[in-house]
Amino acid sequence: MRLWLLCVLLVAQQLGAAERVISLAPALTEVMAELGANELLVGQIEGVETLYATSTVPSVGRYDQLELETLISLQPDLLLAWSDSLSNAQRSQLKQLGIPLYEVAPRNLAQLGQLFAELGIQLGKAERGRQLQQQFDAGVSELRSRYGRTPPISVFYQVWQQPLYTLGGRQIVSDALEVCGARNVFAELTLPAPQVSIEAVLAKDPQVILLSEVQQAAAWHAWPQLQAVRSGQVWAVPDSGLERPSFQMLGALEQLCQLLQQAQ
Repeated sequence: MRLWLLCVLLVAQQLGAAERVISLAPALTEVMAELGANELLVGQIEGVETLYATSTVPSVGRYDQLELETLISLQPDLLLAWSDSLSNAQRSQLKQLGIPLYEVAPRNLAQLGQLFAELGIQLGKAERGRQLQQQFDAGVSELRSRYGRTPPISVFYQVWQQPLYTLGGRQIVSDALEVCGARNVFAELTLPAPQVSIEAVLAKDPQVILLSEVQQAAAWHAWPQLQAVRSGQVWAVPDSGLERPSFQMLGALEQLCQLLQQAQ
């Protein structure tokens, strides 16, 4: 057994599996459902969409404004959070409550696979967690074999238009691009979602521009010197689940690979 999994297992055995969980990230709410642990979810943040209906679960506020009194009243024995979404002030507040805080931020697809196993242990679903990890890892490996190419296609991944934001190399989507035989032209940036300039994109001259929303495509017509624009390879990401790391990401990844396979 890998050392990381052994450590998680030992901690879980000491503390016991969680029985009342609040999820502060939609992706983790989805992972709970994929693990078959819906009945443990007693609270969630509002204003998010997932594949799984959780409208009957109480809200504990928004990303930027958690309702701590509501959170405490739900008597959770585990809080699940996405590290990148917590400010230092929020993290400090949550830790002061004395409720176990389990933070995750998988930077690549292998780490996401590990998350299924780790969280499965935390929630008393260890066997299901191992199954999900094995299925996910096998699916990613198959897609990598099927769609990998040399040299890779250069891609600019746009997450917001004004101002212009992209994803850095430590984001899991960068790893997803590599599986599909592509590379993030801003992979050298370490911030999760760095702001970039039009001039920087022009200098990179990507072969493909991927957009979070199809409405963002028209603005790129002003820059015909970009090879992605000249070749008509300014595309919307086919499945928004690509930006929500859970097991469903495997299906979104396959759709991305099929799209990028068309790139010249």
